[in-house]
Amino acid sequence: MKNKEIHVIYGRQPEKMVYEVLEKMDVAKALTPEMTVGLKPNLVVAREAASGATTTPEIVEGVIRYLQDHGIKKIAILEGSWVGDSTKKAFEICGYKDLARRYQIGLYDLKDDSFVVVKVGDLDIKVCKRITELDYLINMPVLKAHCQTLMTCALKNLKGCIPDSEKRRFHSLGLTKPIGYLGKAVVPDLTIVDGLNGDLTFEEGGNPVEMARIIVGYDPVLIDAYAAELLGYRIEEIKYIPVAASLGVGSADLASAELFEYDMGYKKAGQFKPSGKAQRLAQKVEAREACSACYGTLIHSLQRLADNGTLGRLKQKIYIGQGMRGQNLTGLGIGNCTKSCSTYIPGCPPKGKDIVAFLEENL
Repeated sequence: MKNKEIHVIYGRQPEKMVYEVLEKMDVAKALTPEMTVGLKPNLVVAREAASGATTTPEIVEGVIRYLQDHGIKKIAILEGSWVGDSTKKAFEICGYKDLARRYQIGLYDLKDDSFVVVKVGDLDIKVCKRITELDYLINMPVLKAHCQTLMTCALKNLKGCIPDSEKRRFHSLGLTKPIGYLGKAVVPDLTIVDGLNGDLTFEEGGNPVEMARIIVGYDPVLIDAYAAELLGYRIEEIKYIPVAASLGVGSADLASAELFEYDMGYKKAGQFKPSGKAQRLAQKVEAREACSACYGTLIHSLQRLADNGTLGRLKQKIYIGQGMRGQNLTGLGIGNCTKSCSTYIPGCPPKGKDIVAFLEENL
């Protein structure tokens, strides 16, 4: 059964690798020339793929070549970067603007899109309209760490398919439930994971770890379960995986999966260890419903203090997140949501250099 298949190809030639695995899987068999196929990479920030933050453009190029060689011409790249960052800047810096021009395909910033409401259980989810108009969706996440959910891969990458207002609401709902439910609202037909060099410390890159693999499958829940195990996590630790499985989005039962591996000579160590640095840096942070962009920027700022040798001098509690609105707290607030704190820095999110300066002023 196709949904139980996980295909992993190892190596360092991403365009060739992804083309080869798609051929082996005969993905084109399910496609017709009339279909509109959407490619959803991870361009959360405007940083090159070598940083470990964003989807390698050569992988996307290999997919485009495969589709066009099999008669599929209506292809579009669609993405919405995280709150506070520019998708258009990411398209430019990450090589996607050039890619779309060379292959004459659509390139859409979902921040500019309207939305439709999709009801999943007791949750109404706003989904960008262009996503709902696709005939076939290929989800192309990066396997990497996340400072709030520990890991981001297939299911969480779908968060780029919703408006910024909805991204903020997801954080107010605690991320776990809405990410799991989003997998029911936006159902990818195929997931191609960039497992070449994801950052296992920060979602926004800077600490790439060579894993030298591309992971492909039809079931996003199974793909996430496999990815979690690869990083040494129990499935239950990545809390949105069981939520999605309970809704019937897919199966987290790795025992029933069929694993196909190619070019094993390039395979590196069987398991990769996330650094856990973000969790250690956040020991003085109290976060309630914090958006990823704001929280991630704070964690990076704390890392700068650690690099400067001043983090140990920071004695005050740090507050962040939408859940801090109206709370009269003694300590340091990060972002507009914390303006009721005794001392705070404005911004949505504040810039990293400004957070660093603010924290240094309050050592």
